[in-house]
Amino acid sequence: MNNELKILTMTNKLHIAIATDKIEATIEDYTVRLGMPPCSFISGEYALWRTETLNLSVRQDDSCKPGELRHLGWEDKSANEFSQDTDVNGIVWERFNAQHQADEINGIWSEANYIPNTDK
Repeated sequence: MNNELKILTMTNKLHIAIATDKIEATIEDYTVRLGMPPCSFISGEYALWRTETLNLSVRQDDSCKPGELRHLGWEDKSANEFSQDTDVNGIVWERFNAQHQADEINGIWSEANYIPNTDK
């Protein structure tokens, strides 16, 4: 493992984004699995959980099969800008800080008014 990847895995949250066709049921299920409600959700469309180690988003997405991985990434406090690249398996990896993600959520769903709790 190279040093840059080792630092990312030790200091940042793994971001997993998956698709669903049952967002409300997914929110109920994942709230139980993660032991907490989402920190942001848009009824019928999107939910986000941020734990100490994980950043998980679920989106109602008709362009993907239910349960399909949409992308992976790192929530990285030191990221100065949003970036993404694709790995050898064709998986998109994003790198962003909590505010970048909040800006994206609020840009897509203005009614969200999501402000990240950066203590988590």
